[in-house]
Amino acid sequence: MDAQTRERGPSAEQPQVEAPTNSSDPNHETRDQSGKAKTPSLRERLREHWLLATVAAIVVIAALVGGLLYWLEARHYESTDDAFVAARSFSVASKVGGYVIDVPVTDNQHVNAGDLLARVDERDYRIAVDQATAQVEVSRANIANVAAQIDSQEEQIKQAKAQLEQAQAQLQFSQEESARAQDLVEKGAGTVQRQQQTRSDLQAQQANTERAKTAVTAAEVGIKTLQAQLEGARAQLEQSQAQLDQARLNLQYTSVVAAQSGHVVKVSAAKGTFVTSGQSLMMFVPDEVWVVANYKETQLNDMRPGQPVEIRIDAYPGRKLTGHIDSVQPGSGTAFSLLPAENATGNYVKVVQRVPVKIVVDNWPADLPVGPGMSVVPWTRVR
Repeated sequence: MDAQTRERGPSAEQPQVEAPTNSSDPNHETRDQSGKAKTPSLRERLREHWLLATVAAIVVIAALVGGLLYWLEARHYESTDDAFVAARSFSVASKVGGYVIDVPVTDNQHVNAGDLLARVDERDYRIAVDQATAQVEVSRANIANVAAQIDSQEEQIKQAKAQLEQAQAQLQFSQEESARAQDLVEKGAGTVQRQQQTRSDLQAQQANTERAKTAVTAAEVGIKTLQAQLEGARAQLEQSQAQLDQARLNLQYTSVVAAQSGHVVKVSAAKGTFVTSGQSLMMFVPDEVWVVANYKETQLNDMRPGQPVEIRIDAYPGRKLTGHIDSVQPGSGTAFSLLPAENATGNYVKVVQRVPVKIVVDNWPADLPVGPGMSVVPWTRVR
């Protein structure tokens, strides 16, 4: 061994050993015989990650199957998000004016038909009832008075007719006396004085008879006048009775009651405020509510009344309601709007119209407040 070999030492003669590779390392790159990096194939990758590949394949298959089942089921339904709860809500107003003395309800309270909503001071209207009642009694007294006058006039007619009969009898006797006196004078057995006397009596009885006839006619005309007064008194009684009925109605109107069951909202009446006739006191939402779904006209081909509907309320997504189509409006919503579209003017651009469909819910949830304007999503089974 020479000096150079001794200087390098024993380590110089030992061969270099390569570090073992870890095939399980995901970052490990296989090398070919020339020492270059080799990219693993898809089969090798699947072999290395078989569990992940199996899970992915199951997920993809499940998604395809689920999508297919959803499509097969969803194609039987028509849905829209342009749907709302509707009701014929209205304003509650007082029929008469006055000071409000009681408001026994509050906002959002449920009331039944006939329940008291507000009360107006009734003292003025009670006085009006008393006055109308007194006027009715006066009219009845007038009728009784005229009826009594008619009875009296009928008796006067009877008396006048009796006097006429008496005058006619006396007239007949005077005519007979005058005829006898004239006959005696012509025969020379009577005096001219007697003839003149009987003629004078005859003329007096004729005048008396005419006076009796005139009295009968006047009495009969008088009773017609009284009968006309009686008709006027009866008409006055009917007018007074109508005023009394109106006064009683006004007295009833001082109590504002619910016409049907529902909820009172936006109560503006307060005790002590003065209200006029027709002034709004509160809003009223009846218990009868339904859903108006504005479907596109292209969705109405298979839609018919009576078809079942599933409904979800946006405010309560966990609750599902059931119902059915009640009717389909015979026309688009814009056709009945305040300013309907005029397609004959200007440039026309065709737009898919929406048609309101009325949906009646089988049972509204009693434990949840549902009212007009709330958004819902209906699913109508059309096939």
